[in-house]
Amino acid sequence: MADSEHNEPRLDPVTGYKTTGHDWDGIEELNHPLPRWWLWIFYACIAWSVVYWFIFPAWPLVWSATGGLIGWNSRTAVDQEVAALETNRGPMIDRLTSTEIAAIKDDPELLDFTRAYGSIAFKENCAPCHGVGGGGSKGYPNLIDDDWLWGGSIDNIGHTIAYGVRNDNADSRYSEMPAFGRDGLLSGAEIREVVYYVRSLADLPVPSSADLTAGAEIYARDCASCHGEAGTGDQELGAPNLTDAIWLYGSDTADMIATVTNARNSSMPAWGERLDPTTVKALTFYVHNLGGGD
Repeated sequence: MADSEHNEPRLDPVTGYKTTGHDWDGIEELNHPLPRWWLWIFYACIAWSVVYWFIFPAWPLVWSATGGLIGWNSRTAVDQEVAALETNRGPMIDRLTSTEIAAIKDDPELLDFTRAYGSIAFKENCAPCHGVGGGGSKGYPNLIDDDWLWGGSIDNIGHTIAYGVRNDNADSRYSEMPAFGRDGLLSGAEIREVVYYVRSLADLPVPSSADLTAGAEIYARDCASCHGEAGTGDQELGAPNLTDAIWLYGSDTADMIATVTNARNSSMPAWGERLDPTTVKALTFYVHNLGGGD
């Protein structure tokens, strides 16, 4: 297509409108005015934008912005809603604070409130790792089963939530599995034999060529002190039960070999440092009542 040319505007005999004088390969552009309704809406928007500058916060200052004639903004609106919420649920928070956690179930109204409050706290702080329903995922414990590394009583759960696992808090749950392969404590062949033996404890399939006697000797020497002679674990040490069907990092042979080789010493925050004691109490009660607590 050729470049546009500019000619003198002329009156188009078909439409009755003048042209703009622009010409593209013989195609001319009509100088057709915009509809009046569109122009009035456009002008009204301009007028409203000027009014908006003065009514709402709009003009930037050095460290803030103009407050606007009506003094409204989304931040103050949220602050007001949060303050109203805290005022409305204040009496129930006070009741929850002063009630022993074991007695919450004896007060139906407080029980309902604690469940709802704990559910909100769980979704905001715990669900990203443990899932919305507490079912967990690979590497993140399932909170609705019967397998609890540090104990599933309400007191044990409360301690774990408040102080976390393997963090800088002095009261944190702490245990550390050696990286048997990475640190050269066991050879690759020894790791494979002990994994086969552990799989046999959990009734998982093992190859017919596996030397379970050799694996048992390695287990007794290097693993039994934490996991127990029968592999049933020790909650005082945070050592998992190796005889059940629950495997935090997977029960495939490759997953188990990776665990023994490199260890799996994950961490959990000390929520008592981030949440107030009443919220920790509600969260403890909620987690305990998900179905897996003792």
